[in-house]
Amino acid sequence: MSRLLFLFAIAAVVYLLIKSYRKAEPEKKQAAAEDMVRCAHCGVHLPIGESIHAGEQYFCCAAHRDAQKK
Repeated sequence: MSRLLFLFAIAAVVYLLIKSYRKAEPEKKQAAAEDMVRCAHCGVHLPIGESIHAGEQYFCCAAHRDAQKK
């Protein structure tokens, strides 16, 4: 009988450890959505954080920004 209680206690401890481990894992957060802008030269849409801002226009790369200046 004491062995049965001992095994039950071990099983309960293992269960609680597994349960607390699952809570401790960080949840994957979704990336915040960014506004999309259109390149003034080629028309490609890209996130505003990856674009190059010149004046009131957005560009996908420095080459397109420079080509628009000419």
